[in-house]
Amino acid sequence: MLDSESVSALQKAIKDLHGCDSFFVGAVSLVETFEDRVVWQGVVHVFDLSGHASAKQCYAWASPTDSGKLRYYAVLHSPPVDSPQAAVRAAIVRDHREGSV
Repeated sequence: MLDSESVSALQKAIKDLHGCDSFFVGAVSLVETFEDRVVWQGVVHVFDLSGHASAKQCYAWASPTDSGKLRYYAVLHSPPVDSPQAAVRAAIVRDHREGSV
């Protein structure tokens, strides 16, 4: 269950990354695999946005880093990202390209 502290942390990440307010609307459990191997597993939280120029929704989650701290993700619902699963895939690809995985 998502507590109010976790919602606030994700909303802060959305505000910091995208400069708009957000409102929690739901959560989706996902398991992302590649070549029969789990590459990400967790819960993606869906937020409606207020004040963003082009996106109406955002998908957000936190994942632990190697140092034990949390890294926050906030991916806009904007083509080609059209679902929580597409948001996770886009983040995985970006992290791989940046060498942060």
